[in-house]
Amino acid sequence: MSTHRFAVNVTPKPGILDPQGRAVEGSLGHLGIGGVSAVRVGRRVELTVEAPDADAARAVVERLSSELLANPLIEAFAIEAIAGASSTVSEVR
Repeated sequence: MSTHRFAVNVTPKPGILDPQGRAVEGSLGHLGIGGVSAVRVGRRVELTVEAPDADAARAVVERLSSELLANPLIEAFAIEAIAGASSTVSEVR
């Protein structure tokens, strides 16, 4: 078995209201920051999966993302492998 690190980025789907994004965008002028628009606020979940290989680990993260981490009606998610994080774990017998 080996361990694999992933990040899941969850954001509102296009066309879905994003009150947090609007609040951030509305505050930019008060901070004197211009040229920023279309702000969307989401969340990032990082996790380690122990699996036989990278494909099996990604399948676990895919299922976790679609069934638990993101609401498929209003949110989209993107899975990102975190580089250099895979390592071999020895089995305890």
